[in-house]
Amino acid sequence: MQVNINKEIIPLEEARISPLDRGYLYGDGIFETMRSYGSKVFKLNEHLDRLYSSAQAILMEIPWRQEELAIEIKRTLEANDLSESDAYIRISLSRGEAGIGINPADAKEPTLMIITKPLSPPDPKLYEKGWEVVTVPTRRSQIETVNPRIKSCNFLNSILAKAEAKMVGADDGIMLNQKGFVTEGTVSNLFLVKDGILKTPPKSAGILAGITRKLVIELGLELELKVKEENLTRHDFYTADEAFATVTSVEIIPIVKMDNRLIGDGKPGPITREIFDNFPRPR
Repeated sequence: MQVNINKEIIPLEEARISPLDRGYLYGDGIFETMRSYGSKVFKLNEHLDRLYSSAQAILMEIPWRQEELAIEIKRTLEANDLSESDAYIRISLSRGEAGIGINPADAKEPTLMIITKPLSPPDPKLYEKGWEVVTVPTRRSQIETVNPRIKSCNFLNSILAKAEAKMVGADDGIMLNQKGFVTEGTVSNLFLVKDGILKTPPKSAGILAGITRKLVIELGLELELKVKEENLTRHDFYTADEAFATVTSVEIIPIVKMDNRLIGDGKPGPITREIFDNFPRPR
């Protein structure tokens, strides 16, 4: 594997960052996860827009233009012989190297890192059987602390939620906010269907403004579905006709059970399938 560090492409075995890098010391950084379909990076501009928004939110100045980062992503894909293949792409920016201490002004230059690897399609059974999820004790970070709309390298909130889900044998953990409303999965946004209406938690609930989430909202409207963004409870999911998660790397994941309760008839529903079948995959 070849990785890109500060626009230099080198073998993974030779890749190094400083022990004083703030991303390593404090999780002081941001990232985006993307995927490509063949030669096309899915929603590249939207992902880079969100990266720059995250940087602005944490008072980090990115010294490169978006067009330059797009070129570096392409170079990294080419270096790994992935320019014509489905690929996973992660671009990370830490605040950079500084002395010990939390003052962000001590860091002068961000550290850029781009990683790419082949993206294998999920097991088809995932779409046939769906996920069984649980709500977990770990709550989503409050907007007033670290806003979940910042895609931060400090990912411990989601890591703990994932660990709690795996401890009870679930596929993923669903986090509630401090008011008890459903927010999102560990790396996914959530939707439910009730009486033909497509519903998803609003950004104000404390969620990441997902790129695929936005696409599914638009797709739902194109399919002439009624779409609502509103606060949702566990009861709403327990009594839903269908539910699914959205995540860039695997698109749509049906959710068939939450907290050991069947959702609908316990199988992926017709609207979930319609959205999956009409997902605009670039080719």
